[in-house]
Amino acid sequence: MKALVYHGPGKKAWEEVPDPTIRSATDVIVQVDTTTICGTDLHILKGDVPAVTEGRILGHEGVGTVVEVGSAVSRLAVGDRVIISCISSCGSCSYCQERLPAHCLNPEGAPGVGWILGHLIDGTQAEYVRTPFGENSLHKLPEGVSDEAGLCLSDILPTAFEIGVRNGRVEPGDVVAVIGAGPVGLAAIMTVGLYGASRVIALDLDDNRLELAKQFGATDAVNNGSPGWHEEVMGMTDGLGVDTAIEAVGIPATFDASVSLIRPGGTVANVGVHGAPVELPLQDLWIKDVAITTGLVSATTTAMLLKLVAQGKLTPEQFITHHFPMNDFMDAYDTFGRAAETRAMKLAISR
Repeated sequence: MKALVYHGPGKKAWEEVPDPTIRSATDVIVQVDTTTICGTDLHILKGDVPAVTEGRILGHEGVGTVVEVGSAVSRLAVGDRVIISCISSCGSCSYCQERLPAHCLNPEGAPGVGWILGHLIDGTQAEYVRTPFGENSLHKLPEGVSDEAGLCLSDILPTAFEIGVRNGRVEPGDVVAVIGAGPVGLAAIMTVGLYGASRVIALDLDDNRLELAKQFGATDAVNNGSPGWHEEVMGMTDGLGVDTAIEAVGIPATFDASVSLIRPGGTVANVGVHGAPVELPLQDLWIKDVAITTGLVSATTTAMLLKLVAQGKLTPEQFITHHFPMNDFMDAYDTFGRAAETRAMKLAISR
């Protein structure tokens, strides 16, 4: 088969590799019908994730068709259309039992790490992929749900909802600021209404993304590179600050912005992947009853979100801005890597 293979920082190739095979009774082999590229993949290619070794097939999102199942698999069958979750869950360790499979203790990949596809084992940017713990890590796609919609349920929709909205303790009537209108930020904007937020303020440096945020459900959009942006947002909250600030970028400036906007008793929900330390102004926050949450998606809400997609309550197809055939994977990476220029959001890369 062909796959997108990492060959060290700055090096990748779409090349021939051996087909995956069943290694464990709980494995499932999936023919990848549609996959995509994540910002995390770009971090890997920069060398920011040293656990990813040369020769690794990248990718942790996808939709496909089951072509082979292990002897212990009974709830999936050859021919089933499935969503491939970014998190692999053994289902039996203490963390999986506590509904925290992001920290699955099974030694597949590494104990304590639930994100293994495209990280510690070969991933989904390939014609076929071996998915460990298939019954716990794959979700059947109902009739009428497109590959494009299912693709967004692999990672960005549950990530935004679990780590942004749910960890952010959003309640009916709340005012929520989402800092960063990239794919995960837009997914937070799309799902925050499920908890009844009255006002959703999108912040970004890119006016094009701010316009897109309004299409995804933001009531207000503010360019946080413009003079007076902080006062503008505070003015939308009677000067008190927002109830929840969802940080969806992962750099010190956006974390600082999130903390600066939060009201007493509010919550800063950090979703962004930080690669550098941030300053925590605890001298100002200690008296404000502010909570700061972090997290890696566990994908325990995927089944619930899938029901909403199937009912037309959520329409994640909106995230897909570009389509590519798999043989144009290198061009797809180029387009995604120049997202500010190409206006790429999520790419659908199909066989």
